[in-house]
Amino acid sequence: MAVGVSAAIALGSTLGSPEPSAAQSNKTSAQLSTDATPNEPTKTDVATSDSTSERVTQTSSDTARPAAEKSSVQKDSASKDPVLKNKTRSKTQSSRKIRSNSAKITVSSVEAALKEIAEEQATQQATPQPNIRSKARTQTANQVRGATTKRAEKPAEKSIPAEKSIDKTTTPAKKTAQTSAPLPALEPANPSGSEAPRSPQPAQPNNSSPTLPVTPTATPTSPASNSNQFVRPVPRGYLNPDPNPLRFPTRPSEVQIQGTQPITLQEAIELAERNTPSLQVSRLNLERSRAALREAQAAYYPNVNAGARIARQDSNQNDLTPQPQPADPDSASTSLSGTLGVSYDIFTSGQRSATVRAAEKQVRSNELEVEVQREQLRLDVTNNYYDLQQSDEQVRISRAAVETAQASLRDALALERAGVGTRFDVLRFQVDLANSQQDLTQSLSDQRTARRQLSQRLNIIQSVDLSAADPVEIAGLWNLSLEQSIVQAFKNRAELEQQLLQGEINEQQRRIALANNRPRISAFLNTSLQDQFDDDRDALRSYSLGAEVNWNLFDGGAARARARQEEINAEISENQFADTRNQVRLDVEQSFFNLQSNFENIQTASVALEQARESLRLARLRFQAGVGTQTDVISAQNELTRAEGNRLNAILNYNRALAALQRSITNLGAAPSASTGRTPAATAP
Repeated sequence: MAVGVSAAIALGSTLGSPEPSAAQSNKTSAQLSTDATPNEPTKTDVATSDSTSERVTQTSSDTARPAAEKSSVQKDSASKDPVLKNKTRSKTQSSRKIRSNSAKITVSSVEAALKEIAEEQATQQATPQPNIRSKARTQTANQVRGATTKRAEKPAEKSIPAEKSIDKTTTPAKKTAQTSAPLPALEPANPSGSEAPRSPQPAQPNNSSPTLPVTPTATPTSPASNSNQFVRPVPRGYLNPDPNPLRFPTRPSEVQIQGTQPITLQEAIELAERNTPSLQVSRLNLERSRAALREAQAAYYPNVNAGARIARQDSNQNDLTPQPQPADPDSASTSLSGTLGVSYDIFTSGQRSATVRAAEKQVRSNELEVEVQREQLRLDVTNNYYDLQQSDEQVRISRAAVETAQASLRDALALERAGVGTRFDVLRFQVDLANSQQDLTQSLSDQRTARRQLSQRLNIIQSVDLSAADPVEIAGLWNLSLEQSIVQAFKNRAELEQQLLQGEINEQQRRIALANNRPRISAFLNTSLQDQFDDDRDALRSYSLGAEVNWNLFDGGAARARARQEEINAEISENQFADTRNQVRLDVEQSFFNLQSNFENIQTASVALEQARESLRLARLRFQAGVGTQTDVISAQNELTRAEGNRLNAILNYNRALAALQRSITNLGAAPSASTGRTPAATAP
């Protein structure tokens, strides 16, 4: 069988002729004798190829001379003897028939193999298959209609629902529900990390005919490998960090990873809003500004102060001073005094009201800052979660590439053992397997880094790692046009309102500065009480009621200078508002354009993925039939890996663009929902 296939490859150029020529037959027999044998492997050592060819040439030339002499002697004897001449003629004819039959058998086997491949390709072309691109667009339209119906049924304040993936052939398993249910149990951590697949050991020679392995197909997109580890409920809040923010680990056991916790995107956002220090700082700033507002509002109320004093005095002054009448040498007295005062600023030249309004604006600005921090945190957590999903899927793609490279290497080893393959093919596939293993190692490293980045963002405990529980699929659809999105962003972006509030605060600060050079009118009421306990006289009471005017006539221009500073700050806020407005529009447009392009890339990448799978299948079939090369198989493998990566990037980039667009609008729940079934593809120019 091995000799027949080798001869078929050598005689591929003579398929059209019924009988091969003598030179071609000799060439075929020489190839059969020198190329490969069933029991001996082909020698492919490059260093000794030249010397081997020289020895073969010299040996053939040495053996050709006696053979030529012998044939000439036989011809002379045959020409003299008629019987010998007939025997020689019959032997020559029989040898020609044998060579012709062997060549016909070889040609027929090759023709049968080629005919089988041609029939398969013709069957595939003749079979009516639906257009993949139109199929994808039809599925996308159905998804849009479903998303529009769901959006119309749900209230506006809810987030955009997640849709199914476009390509049904790569639809993952059921998506984990994003609820606030108790988190699943931890998965035990692997201290040694994920182990990369090892390269297959070369198979031992076997005299029986080798069985070629089945070509593995690429696995569809699925959730992370640990997404199905929902085993038992666990106490809520166990991922929260230590309540003491000043505590840090001091022993290696405190930072050792004890397990991996799968979480959904919604759970990650909730953890981040509860644990992130930056958001907590913004909330504390809000509480501080509210306290400052209460301080400013206290100026509307009068100031009341009271005081009391009791004292006992004892003196021997009578012993030193002569008295006309005898007196007690020791005199003591006890006194009580008390004061009560009430004051109120009747007129402050606008300073009091300006201070209160400035404090109110500052509270509103801090509320918007909390909203900005929360929305930015949601975007950062979402991007970190998508990075983790991408690293998980990249590990899956790299593992599939390693498995495909291993299968190709097994095919090459089997063909080499059968005598129809070369050592060069085996080496090429071994190099391709080594490259795939290196890519897998790097993907595993990126996966561990992405997990730690998400853990750091959520500020969870030090001994738990996180993994993605949601499958990779389209997160939702955007139902607003570009113009509607820009207008909603201008209405709802907190940064724009912050700049307006800052300008108003600067205006109030200017009024406060000018009020220092203007009159202030205040009223007061004071009363006092004095009583001596050692005499019979009544207590002494006094009252005072009045008003006073204070006016700082000249301060060297300090008040006007402070007012000018606040005017400049207001102008700066106006310019910053214009800059922020332009940046908001750019953010919306950039996110919208990315959403459109990635939506188109999802459809294109889905079609390319199916084509790459089919190309790899045909390349392996051609290589197994002996009409293809290992270069075709390696190229098809690389194209399949690239196609899977492109589709993964298209889906995750679409989700990132959708999250960025939601961040650009900020208050998405307050925006009117455009239930027109508009898709990014429909709005593409």
